[in-house]
Amino acid sequence: MAELNTGDGGGKKGGGKVRSKKSNPGVDLTAMVDLAFLLITFFILTTTLSKPQSMNLALPDEPKADDPVPPETPAWRTLTLVLGSDDKLVWYSGRADGPPLDGPAVSTYGKAGIRDLILSKKKGVDDRNKAEGADLEKSGITIILKPSEKSNYKNFVDILDEMAITKVKKYATVDITPEDIKMLETNNIYN
Repeated sequence: MAELNTGDGGGKKGGGKVRSKKSNPGVDLTAMVDLAFLLITFFILTTTLSKPQSMNLALPDEPKADDPVPPETPAWRTLTLVLGSDDKLVWYSGRADGPPLDGPAVSTYGKAGIRDLILSKKKGVDDRNKAEGADLEKSGITIILKPSEKSNYKNFVDILDEMAITKVKKYATVDITPEDIKMLETNNIYN
């Protein structure tokens, strides 16, 4: 805070009029500090904190004892992705225990890898469904995700992101089979 220098009334020494000493003027900042803390408290309490970003997963209802067995998805509408090590995966269409319709082949994650494959397979399934007159909402592509012990969490999150980006409505995560592990070993991505 600034101070004002006040003199003693002149340069004379000795008798004369005695002046009273003036006190320095000051500003009381107590009210302003109180107001600042009230404003800070108000803004802290009224701001919204960033919400965590998460992906919505639709889980199926629990099957009832008297429900019939659901119909099996045709092999030409399925795409299986087996997650391996070294940021690679093996994909195939159809079934692993029978002759696959397409594949198996090795792919990588990202736009130039698995995303292009999913989009092309999805377009092929949609075109065939249109030709057959099937309902596109109910009969789209079904993707089966099979993470292996050698795959990492980042790769699983990446493949879930690809499902959201490509707008695949039906996908499931299932346990890996011995046939799938053999495919990974054959392609050297199960180390």
